[in-house]
Amino acid sequence: MAEITAALVKDLREQTGAGMMDCKSALTETKGDIEAAVDWLRKKGLSKAAKKADRVAAEGLIGISTTAGKGAIVEVNAETDFVARNDHFQGLVKLIADAALSNGGDAEAVKAAKVGDKTVQEAIASAIATIGENMSLRRAASLSVSKGVIGTYMHNSVSEGLGKIGVMVAIESTGDPQELGALGRLVAMHIAATGPLAVDSSGLGSDVIEREKGVLADKAKASGKPDNVIEKIVESGLKSFYKEVCLLDQSYVHDDKKNVAQAMKEAEAKVGGPIKITGFVRYKLGEGIEKQDSDFAAEVAAAAGKS
Repeated sequence: MAEITAALVKDLREQTGAGMMDCKSALTETKGDIEAAVDWLRKKGLSKAAKKADRVAAEGLIGISTTAGKGAIVEVNAETDFVARNDHFQGLVKLIADAALSNGGDAEAVKAAKVGDKTVQEAIASAIATIGENMSLRRAASLSVSKGVIGTYMHNSVSEGLGKIGVMVAIESTGDPQELGALGRLVAMHIAATGPLAVDSSGLGSDVIEREKGVLADKAKASGKPDNVIEKIVESGLKSFYKEVCLLDQSYVHDDKKNVAQAMKEAEAKVGGPIKITGFVRYKLGEGIEKQDSDFAAEVAAAAGKS
């Protein structure tokens, strides 16, 4: 059983918006399993969270590189935010994004790729020696289309193609490239804002769907609903869930009177051809990495005691 620390309770509160004592009870009941605690709170009606919130910790930059019909995105981590403003580090991230564009979206393949007379991994090692901070290529991905565009958007941009939240979206279409480019940017901005999990429900993992079904069913049972009603509640609840996490079902941020699928259908007349969103990648710097909080006063006191 994991120790129920104040930091763990705080993390659960930030993810769910539930009260401190409710979070403590949830963690106690689930033996410190934070994901199970999120579900426990939802079943009790104490949290509205539809999915686990990002636990942002790492610093560094997201980088995007594109060419006609193809794009690549990378996350390069460092120890402090200060390094993200360093020209040398920014140049490194651009170099790595370009390498990913040429070598595909596998991070290990990108690390082994040659850039000039050295590999990407060797370039990272050289930057560590120069800047004096540990850094690493955490992940990489690529998208391509046979006809159409790769739309991109970078939020909190520090330089062209570099920032804190990066999005690529693949749009297949024979329509006007300029119109498609403008549309691709709008859709990428939408994805940056809403963080969908998949293009549509078919792209969701069975574990995600089964988990949601379980939460909906347990919540309905707890309220005393009969089995035949529970089945309908689960079915209705899943439709609402899809509207939250599936791109095409989401309310379009640029026109909330329609969903994304409807907005794309309407855009076909303007671009001059059918439109199909075939995939997207959204990277938020540090998501899923837990930051180790340090108590500066305790560190100073400990150091003083050792001296």
